[in-house]
Amino acid sequence: MEEMKDVVLKYVIAEYVEDDSEIKYDTPLISGGIVDSFSMVSLKRFLENKYNISIPDDKATPEAFDTVNKIVTLVNEYVKK
Repeated sequence: MEEMKDVVLKYVIAEYVEDDSEIKYDTPLISGGIVDSFSMVSLKRFLENKYNISIPDDKATPEAFDTVNKIVTLVNEYVKK
């Protein structure tokens, strides 16, 4: 699971962090203003393509995407074991 956390964290930093802010697994992304609703859609698409899953729109909530830890928990619900 740590590997997925690192993948998500690196993507978020590369795509959405414009300054030298330190982002960690529990850093608020949406409520902290790092990821907006438009960016959340592209993050969802990245996760679906990367892990070959489909996340239902009703599960892709701002709360579910607010930290890397929460994102990984959500993605793991849909990854085939």
